[in-house]
Amino acid sequence: MLPKALEQGSLLSRQPTGGGAVRHGTAGGIRLCTSSLLLRDLGLDPASDQAHRATDLVRDRVTWKGCGPQECELNAFFDGEVEPCINGQVAAVGAYFGQDVRGLVARLLAEQLPDGGWNCEAAHGSTRSSFNTTICVLEALLEYERTVGDSQEMTEARLRGQEYLLERRLFRRKSTGEIIERDRKGGSEWSRFAFPTWWHYDVLRGLEYLCSASVAYDERMAEAIELVASKRDSGGLWPLDTSYPGLMPVEMHEGDGQPSRWNTLRALRVLNWFQRDHGLSRKQDNGRRE
Repeated sequence: MLPKALEQGSLLSRQPTGGGAVRHGTAGGIRLCTSSLLLRDLGLDPASDQAHRATDLVRDRVTWKGCGPQECELNAFFDGEVEPCINGQVAAVGAYFGQDVRGLVARLLAEQLPDGGWNCEAAHGSTRSSFNTTICVLEALLEYERTVGDSQEMTEARLRGQEYLLERRLFRRKSTGEIIERDRKGGSEWSRFAFPTWWHYDVLRGLEYLCSASVAYDERMAEAIELVASKRDSGGLWPLDTSYPGLMPVEMHEGDGQPSRWNTLRALRVLNWFQRDHGLSRKQDNGRRE
């Protein structure tokens, strides 16, 4: 896809040169980190010279000083910090680009809660998992299994986390079955799709994980798939429903409420996966033909 290549090129052209450490909390450090996360989302070939240069810069020059807890200030970027939602994102991008994130993955496995998910507030006494944190960790574990290798412990942990989402039909409360309209922490609506998502959960992101993990169809996915299909406009595209705060290292040229190439690509991947493997009905797809 040409836009993807252009946006990858724009990101790569912004890499800094020269030596010296870059703190994560500085503009330069945040730009390096968000660029690495975004390059994974855009599908940069992890074996390419550009990928090696980009991630080596982050590995060698970025620490958590100024942006994480004090005890993590001297940690290298791929050593992570303390919150599993952050560490999940770091482990996912590290595994994708061939960096050593074994320590982070071990920490994430040890932090899984009894209900199957993860929560950044567990350190403060929370015993219930968070959709936001859980999706970040699931993506990391899946990426690590693919690029480094799996283990029985890791696969079982990931499947328990996956079940956490399915038990809640990707956007309902397990206790009452009611739809979760808005995220308690960030206030985001899970039926409104953003790109990039950063640490935020939404229904499309949950389905993307299930698609990427080649999960067998389960009727508990049906409502979420119907929701995604229903958001296609008359031109066959999906809008950028919302944008989350954060330093964007490259202009995506997409405004809230406007048709989005990236949300359209994400939605089509999910619907094509479902149609190919599970027979998406035309009724669920609002009668529109691709």
